[in-house]
Amino acid sequence: MSEPASAPEGFRSGFVCFVGRPNAGKSTLMNALVRRKIAITSPKPQTTRHTVRGIVHRAEGQLVVIDTPGVSRPRSLLQNRLNDLVRDTWAEVDVVALVLPSDERIGPGDRYLAGQLARLRGGPSVVAVATKTDLVNPPRLARHLAGIGALEDECGLALEQVVPCSALVGDQVDEVADVLLGLMEPGPAFYPDGEITDEPDETLAAELIREAALEEVRDELPHSITVSVVEMGLREDRDGRRPLLDIHADLVVERDSQKGIMVGRGGERVKRIGTRARRQISSLLGTPVRLDLRVKVVKDWQRDAKQLNRLGF
Repeated sequence: MSEPASAPEGFRSGFVCFVGRPNAGKSTLMNALVRRKIAITSPKPQTTRHTVRGIVHRAEGQLVVIDTPGVSRPRSLLQNRLNDLVRDTWAEVDVVALVLPSDERIGPGDRYLAGQLARLRGGPSVVAVATKTDLVNPPRLARHLAGIGALEDECGLALEQVVPCSALVGDQVDEVADVLLGLMEPGPAFYPDGEITDEPDETLAAELIREAALEEVRDELPHSITVSVVEMGLREDRDGRRPLLDIHADLVVERDSQKGIMVGRGGERVKRIGTRARRQISSLLGTPVRLDLRVKVVKDWQRDAKQLNRLGF
């Protein structure tokens, strides 16, 4: 992280993490706050698999927003580790935003998270964000907000505020930032103007490849896919005015049958994944990209501690 920069009097800054069940809209909301796509989004489960930091710059302050994996009942060593990562993250921030999608009923997973947050004595402030308001009518939204109030009473959770919003259409996104910033203490800017994330380029590239793969295979094998960037760097023999970023990456699956699905007939599917990912990476990093993408089988990697370590989990 960069050294904190000097800031004008009254400037506020701090760290907030978004927590919630899978597919609650956390990543979409973070992208909307940062106003750039830095976290991948997909309706598939386990889309977010590590924390992603986005920096929100305001004249009156700076928010460091941390997107976290969705918390769910663990069915693999990987999910156990993701759940632990979320708990470690919310213990280190100033504010936790509990994200509750308006188009879904408040369920056991939400109650579990609310109960866990209620036990954090002397810890971060907690707000609730009712996302996806564009998907419901006013009566349904009113019932959802009432459900959040009931959740607060049931779990003994003291919420500072409840904010409804739609990140997809931009409704009340600025209000979410206002509420979060208002809960921060006066402090310096942690990042210089214009910096939107401190994620390494390799991580951003790997995530965009995985997003392209999730879109391509749809519901066939979302849990089984991960991406490892083997090598990445600017091509040395190119003129500085015509840079080219070379990326060699493995698209990892768990079984030989899944490899066939990812490659597709005559390699057409992996080619489409590469084309989609290359465009996204080039757009984000501002450099033309040559992507060499290969499909690799790592047997049962989600349940193998050694393989999880090698893959960065």
